[in-house]
Amino acid sequence: MPILLAVTLLWAFSFSLIGVYLAGQVDAWFSVLMRVALATMVFLPFLKLRQIEANIAFKLMICGALQLGIMYGFYYQSFLYLSVPEVLLFTVMTPLYVTLINDMLDKRLNVGFAISALLAILGAVAIRYQGIDEGFIKGLLIVQCANVCFAAGQVGYKRVIAKERPDLPQRTVFGWFFIGALAVVVPCYILMGDTSKLPTTNLQWGILVYLGIVASGLGYFAWNKGATMVNIGTLAVANNLLIPAGIVVNVIFWNRDADIVRLAIGGGIILLALWVNDKFNQRHLRLTTPSSNDTPSAKTQ
Repeated sequence: MPILLAVTLLWAFSFSLIGVYLAGQVDAWFSVLMRVALATMVFLPFLKLRQIEANIAFKLMICGALQLGIMYGFYYQSFLYLSVPEVLLFTVMTPLYVTLINDMLDKRLNVGFAISALLAILGAVAIRYQGIDEGFIKGLLIVQCANVCFAAGQVGYKRVIAKERPDLPQRTVFGWFFIGALAVVVPCYILMGDTSKLPTTNLQWGILVYLGIVASGLGYFAWNKGATMVNIGTLAVANNLLIPAGIVVNVIFWNRDADIVRLAIGGGIILLALWVNDKFNQRHLRLTTPSSNDTPSAKTQ
């Protein structure tokens, strides 16, 4: 969880940087291309081609295509219709998608995980942002598409690493994750990019470099590595911590309107969700871990 919290603080700035300095000024697909390409370059030197089977590399590429490539396409477009706090607010469904996708793959429903995810959603919904414009419906649908892709990618990565090759140092295979995203972004930019809307200031170029190397390259590696170290319920809740963190950064540095009281209430509910998930997880471990009395002795084995 500490890794996920650290990345949350890192990503809290990304929403405002995109919404304030890039959205509507720099072509969305060019921004995505720059971000993914730079992140790919960070991990290419660590990539060991003979260390991983082709089918596992392909699965990691699928995860990257979903979590970064396709998700970014929706995500950047949403800023054309919504403000930064609105985009943050509409990500409240991500924890539920994380839980549901994982449960669907396991063909089961874990009540504890579901309750913690729903509590996290309630906490995020408590952080209401007023003044939603006419792009509400379209923006909402675009963000939900991004949420589903983001959830599917991180759940997929967690499962691939855990079930296929938990022994591998993740930095030596994470390049495949970004290569998968790049495979989606390059043709999308060629087909839909607007070459007349490239960055025009050093600030915009600097933001793209930061988002590519730090927020995407280091951020996604740390986030997905953290995802392999926690249960699905905690991962679901961690997704919604981005909402209060992002709004706090937006208010402090860019003086945007936000209801501080509701922010505090929503953040409190999200922390409650973390506590609830932890209790359910402890109970699950007690039920599934055999006690010393149930362990066969050496003589009877």
